[in-house]
Amino acid sequence: MARLQKKRSGKIGLPPGSLVHIGDETSQAVNMSIIDYREDYFHEETTGSIEKCVSLKDSGSVIWINIDGIHQPATLEKLGQCYGLHPLVLEDIMATDQRPKLEDFGDYLFIVLKMIRYNGKNGGLSIEQVSLILGRNYLISFQEGREGDVFNPLRERIRTGKGRVRQMGADYLAYGLMDAIIDNYYLAIDRLGEEIEAVEERLVANPVPETLRRIHKMRRDIIFLRKSVWPLREVIGGLERLESPLFAKTTAIYLRDIYDHTIRVIETIETYRDMLAVMLDVYLSSVNNRLNAVMKVLTVIATIFMPLTFIAGVYGMNFKSIPGLEWEWSFAVFCGAMGVITIGMLLLFRRKKWL
Repeated sequence: MARLQKKRSGKIGLPPGSLVHIGDETSQAVNMSIIDYREDYFHEETTGSIEKCVSLKDSGSVIWINIDGIHQPATLEKLGQCYGLHPLVLEDIMATDQRPKLEDFGDYLFIVLKMIRYNGKNGGLSIEQVSLILGRNYLISFQEGREGDVFNPLRERIRTGKGRVRQMGADYLAYGLMDAIIDNYYLAIDRLGEEIEAVEERLVANPVPETLRRIHKMRRDIIFLRKSVWPLREVIGGLERLESPLFAKTTAIYLRDIYDHTIRVIETIETYRDMLAVMLDVYLSSVNNRLNAVMKVLTVIATIFMPLTFIAGVYGMNFKSIPGLEWEWSFAVFCGAMGVITIGMLLLFRRKKWL
């Protein structure tokens, strides 16, 4: 299960800009893919050498460099030196607990997003940080190095030349990546919504401890979603208001669409959050009602046995001169009296509507 907060103890005492990886430990190699394109040209390759990425800096076409794996400081430092990235930017890229944000450094923009995928009922949500560096004719995306991403449809459009992406600049490519990430939120939310509905039905029919565990797990997923999506509204809004030559006005129009998507995602998350809070209250109320029903039955049984126990205690005392002990019908009368008392008390409880 993913942690709500990543450990930052390894950075204590280090100066600002120190490159320390904060995130899941991994021994995998850093993978780099390069897509070089313009309207009438396309080239794609995968490389493990940072020199290839450096050599494309002054290319006249649009360059998309995607780096899978941010756990090697030397690789990021060399790339940062080539593209003039601030040490604090590289530090934030290696720290995977960043909140979504936008920073303008003049000749490039730094954007942090959270890529969310749903891994099924048992796996829950998988959240991966994606950092974007948008320059004049290039875009560098940094991923944590987990298997797969949500950018394959965009890659396919670039390969086939469908849509506007090959005709536009790097800013439109950045919009395409953000749009792919935000659209994928709907898939995760839909799956989570189906799970909430299924648990809600079980909750009404038969609340069991497993239901409580599922509710707590989904509440944790909602917390992850909320932390990832709420700041995203500020990022998209900031891009809309940003007066930067890196983001053309023709591209800024498309940001309104993903801003609307972000608002709808936030509203859905808040709705599910309220539903889970109500479901937790319903579960606790159901358990309390069941306990009250059990205690009610036990109280009725104990109340019925109180006079019977009293009679049995009186006639069970070790005295010789107790009236009726020598009578041959005494046991039958004793049992009959107990039966009459039991039936009478049951009828009284039924009349009082206690049963």
